[in-house]
Amino acid sequence: MAVPAALTKAQAAEGDIDVNELVFGHIGDAYQWHIAKFGDTEVSIPLPVIVKSSTGWHVFSSARLEEGPYEGLYVAEGGAYDGKIVERNAAGEEVRPLDISITKNVLGLFINSAVLLVIMMSCVRWYKKHPLEDGAPKGGVGMIEATVLSIYNDVIKGCIGENYRRYAPYLLTAFFFVLVNNLMGLIPIFPGGANVTGNIAITLVLALCTFVLTNVYGTKAYWKEIFWPDVPTWLKAPIPMMPLIEFFGIFTKPFALMIRLFANIMAGHAAVLSLVAIIFITVKSGPVINGSMTVVSVAFSIFMNALEILVAFIQAYVFTMLSAVFIGLSQVKEHAEK
Repeated sequence: MAVPAALTKAQAAEGDIDVNELVFGHIGDAYQWHIAKFGDTEVSIPLPVIVKSSTGWHVFSSARLEEGPYEGLYVAEGGAYDGKIVERNAAGEEVRPLDISITKNVLGLFINSAVLLVIMMSCVRWYKKHPLEDGAPKGGVGMIEATVLSIYNDVIKGCIGENYRRYAPYLLTAFFFVLVNNLMGLIPIFPGGANVTGNIAITLVLALCTFVLTNVYGTKAYWKEIFWPDVPTWLKAPIPMMPLIEFFGIFTKPFALMIRLFANIMAGHAAVLSLVAIIFITVKSGPVINGSMTVVSVAFSIFMNALEILVAFIQAYVFTMLSAVFIGLSQVKEHAEK
């Protein structure tokens, strides 16, 4: 992280560095993948733009938009659609077309998913070549096996109960998917650096998957506890106080999953980038202050990155554990009468 900081220190002294843009530009999504800037030369990967506007479908490189509007489309600056591709309607108002472009986060999602597939298929290849008589695997395959067994036995089996096998494929996939995306997001150079799990759209889809598995396969006793819980009658009728609380609980659980993962990952990235921004903020304070603050900034950035590696594992574990707990709560059975 200190390398791009050193390369742009001269620009910071001239007041060309916008700290807000530095932080939120790296956290947010974009139509191109910025890699580095050397003087006036910006190194970036343009990504394909795929939109359906009022004039039909448009497919072109995002590099076209750097020169200004292209085919009636441009990237909005400020307003409700800041940073998004828009067009103007007959009244001259900015409106968003149907946008299915391959953005930075989408490309990062593809890359991280490919990395996850390579890791898992490498383990599959090892098991095909080595029978059980060869003993337990070592190295990377052994680490993956130990992790799978830990999540499978301690989290999935322990939280769900007797029907844990049907949910194990999803929960193990969710764990490693979140873990790989978290770790890849900490790599400051391409192909890492995409803030995938810090994007609320990604965590929303993950939470929806847990929501569907929890409620579609919930038992009759689970739904009975929601609409007619085992509480005094005056809490259920004539005013359905407890049923309403339990019903809203169906939606607050996946909402908590979504916000917890999104907020923790985004906050971690923002903290690291804010520490790096100290270098730029103190440039005009003189070489002594700037030099000392640069040392402090780099030291704390290294510490925060090390902490973020731990957080990457913790957040993947917590998401999987809470999903297993919510699914386990939906598998309750009728209490046997004494």
